[in-house]
Amino acid sequence: MSEHRKPWHGVVVATSLPFNADLTVDHGAYAESVARLAAEGVHGVAPNGSLGEYQTLTYEERDRVVETALAAAPDGFTVMPGVGAYGGVEARRHARFAKEAGCQAVMCLPPNSYRADDRAVLEHFELVASAGLPVVAYNNPVDTKVDLRPELLATLHAEGFVVGVKEFSGDVRRCYEISELAPGLDLVIGTDDTVLEVGTAGAKGWVAGFPQVFPRACLALYEASLAGDLGTALPLYRRLHPILRWDSRTEFVQAIKLGQDMTGRRGGVCRPPRRPLDPRTEEALRATVRALVDAGVS
Repeated sequence: MSEHRKPWHGVVVATSLPFNADLTVDHGAYAESVARLAAEGVHGVAPNGSLGEYQTLTYEERDRVVETALAAAPDGFTVMPGVGAYGGVEARRHARFAKEAGCQAVMCLPPNSYRADDRAVLEHFELVASAGLPVVAYNNPVDTKVDLRPELLATLHAEGFVVGVKEFSGDVRRCYEISELAPGLDLVIGTDDTVLEVGTAGAKGWVAGFPQVFPRACLALYEASLAGDLGTALPLYRRLHPILRWDSRTEFVQAIKLGQDMTGRRGGVCRPPRRPLDPRTEEALRATVRALVDAGVS
């Protein structure tokens, strides 16, 4: 890793997780996916996030996924696992394992499925930070029912509990408020379909889904967006946006896995409660991916 790049900077892919026919984790295929992403030029992976279907994994499975990613990662390649859990004690447990295993940072949601107030959120992140790794907060108010508002993020950062935020609210306006209230807090792009807007707002990284399908194009878009090179970024963004916006839909895991399958990578099935895409939705997605592949996007 470059001495100037922090582990959560750059394109860190929120990896999907391949399963065998009996829905056990296919660690061999996952290791190949991590190694391939590194060879394709992205900067790291974030296992055990929403795309990794962490809610369906046992603690042992989550641990093994982290170990698999670390074993497949070359020197300088970030492994930043998600430590999302219902409460801070469980999330701290996952963060401690990540540290002991050799990870460089963790990504953490607020308490899941509990409408926590600010005091509970502060305690949650304090517990996770106590594990001793840098913590990137993950703001996903739709799924968690907790909104890490700019002023709350500023407090979390001032207390030393978080170093950055994966901003998944979709509201790019708040990016500027975050930088005003907490100028030392690193902004990380969270939704694939806001790369240009959040990138030009001062992002330092992108926790990304669709680079698993079109890694080179997504990396070029990210770099142009952060550089403010609109002549390069805008046409590429317009071309990619029909696929990138799937990242903000309920079926985003199935969509990305299907895109992987269609581009010669391993996606495969999901664990329940996720079901295969209905035929109409699948055909719409296939048409979008085919159009990009036919246009030479990779």
